[in-house]
Amino acid sequence: MRITAFWVTALLMAAGGVGWAVYAKLSGNITPDEAAAAELRRYDRERPTSLVKDARNILLIGSDSREGRDNARYGRDSGTERSDTTILMHLSAGRGSATAVSLPRDLMVNLPGCRRPDGSRSAPRFAMFNQAFQLGGSACTIRTVEKLTDIRVDHHVVVDFHGFKKMVDAVDGVEVCLRKPIDDRAAKLRLPAGRVTLNGEQALGYVRARKSLGDGSDTERMERQQRFLGALVNKVRSNDVLLNPAKLYPVLDAATSSLTTDPDLASLRGLYELVRGLRDIPMEHVQFLTVPRESYAYDANRDQLVEPAADRLFERLRMDAPVVVEGNGPGHPAPARAADSRDGSYGDSYSGPFRAPAVTVSPPPTFRGNTAAEDTCE
Repeated sequence: MRITAFWVTALLMAAGGVGWAVYAKLSGNITPDEAAAAELRRYDRERPTSLVKDARNILLIGSDSREGRDNARYGRDSGTERSDTTILMHLSAGRGSATAVSLPRDLMVNLPGCRRPDGSRSAPRFAMFNQAFQLGGSACTIRTVEKLTDIRVDHHVVVDFHGFKKMVDAVDGVEVCLRKPIDDRAAKLRLPAGRVTLNGEQALGYVRARKSLGDGSDTERMERQQRFLGALVNKVRSNDVLLNPAKLYPVLDAATSSLTTDPDLASLRGLYELVRGLRDIPMEHVQFLTVPRESYAYDANRDQLVEPAADRLFERLRMDAPVVVEGNGPGHPAPARAADSRDGSYGDSYSGPFRAPAVTVSPPPTFRGNTAAEDTCE
């Protein structure tokens, strides 16, 4: 999944310093998304308000663009691009947890009127979510997500196919566990069952394949992407990468050169300031899930939100309240629940004569997902 480059850059910058010349070179790799920033300023009054100081929401967008020699091999360049993968990443205010929520590309949503690349404006419409990026790029996608969730998107990151491959190759591949052998001509994958280390090309086929792997659903594909992202985060946080300068620089170079971000993030300093606490987040509190979804009532090949479950999830992210995930099979245990006073939980240590009656609080809702600490082979 191409948006993993953001995670890798963030973790590496949080892990240590770099020389000024290297800093300048790597910082210059990042492309600032000035057009999106200008468009979002135009609609600032209608955008949601951030409710919790220091909590951050980052929209990670994987573009399916075929533009350029490195991306052209994955199909004809039609002059447009859609969001192949979109994840809303929530970083808690104290950086004690990170929650990544996948948004299905086939989700039927209300798209706002957006500025097209040629300067014209589209009319509002009801359509698939990934059309937002095709119509109006990252600004249109951000506005669509904000209208859907009522969550303020503080930052955004866009990565393409080539950037994803470079990232995986820079860490010398990522290990995954395959319960069955894969022989997929369309994805150009032929892999044995068991633990396998994927290079960049193989990883791209693995996270993009849909009909030939699993049950063929986009939901299963997103869950596979989430497990891969967890494995990549673990690989990058290992000392073999962080403490080895010969490996650290190629990873930073690959990560930064694959990013287009909002102007505030378009430097190593910007990334570092945002995520310097990430290195202290326990892996079991780095969580991945897909927004509750089901087949669209009028087309089984499209998705719609499951309510009220989706709204409960969005509300908890808005309020920076704990989100609990549990696995969907062997090797996916539910992580420990995080205590948070905003969820209504109170201590019970006072035993004096005027002790207040105990408050009964329902536990946080649980969502299907996994954490970066899990090993799908076990």
